[in-house]
Amino acid sequence: MLLHIPGILGAEEVARFRRELDAAEWTDGRETVGAQGAQVKRNLQLPDASPLKQQLGQAVLNALSRSPLYFAAALPLRTVPPRFNRYEGGGHYGFHVDGSVMTVSGGEGQLPVSVRSDLSCTLFLSEPEEYEGGELIVHDAYGEHEVKLPAGDLILYPSSSLHRVMPVTQGARIASFFWVQSLVRDGQQRQMLFELDGAIQSLTHSGADREALLRLTNVYHNLLRGWSET
Repeated sequence: MLLHIPGILGAEEVARFRRELDAAEWTDGRETVGAQGAQVKRNLQLPDASPLKQQLGQAVLNALSRSPLYFAAALPLRTVPPRFNRYEGGGHYGFHVDGSVMTVSGGEGQLPVSVRSDLSCTLFLSEPEEYEGGELIVHDAYGEHEVKLPAGDLILYPSSSLHRVMPVTQGARIASFFWVQSLVRDGQQRQMLFELDGAIQSLTHSGADREALLRLTNVYHNLLRGWSET
């Protein structure tokens, strides 16, 4: 499932992020990938130890928690803390696949936590007209999909997909990115739950029969109960 989720951040939030990120110190993005990724990655990132990364990353997580559409699509169980990158001056990232399992800190005095990457997310922080190039290209069974969204909007797609970022030839493309382990591992099951949830919401707003809605809601939760991993 490739899903555009608009308005994760509002205009004022985006402006605040940009002020702080424009004044930040960036490092070579190749520091955070393995040998294969380093061969095709040319961008800048906020260092993992940066207090600004942690502060803005928490703000992204808070914004996601306010989005019913994001929750319905991702059914998040664990999330890798959001990171931030910058592409400019021809910066790009060739075709690659995200790591299947990532390790994140479990907090002070706790063991690290493994996170299976079911879903990849890019939250755009630059307006499309601010830069040339920089399209996210996601390759799946139906071909290649080109993504370049307004600032504050998010694209969610399977982490199993090959994807790349086209060279940025003018301006700067700034974004946040992160990975999600879903409650439901299987993508087809997750898609069916998402569609069922959407149908229930539409029928609720249209004033459909309450007893029928209750039965459908019962089906949704019993499927989620059977398919979820905790």
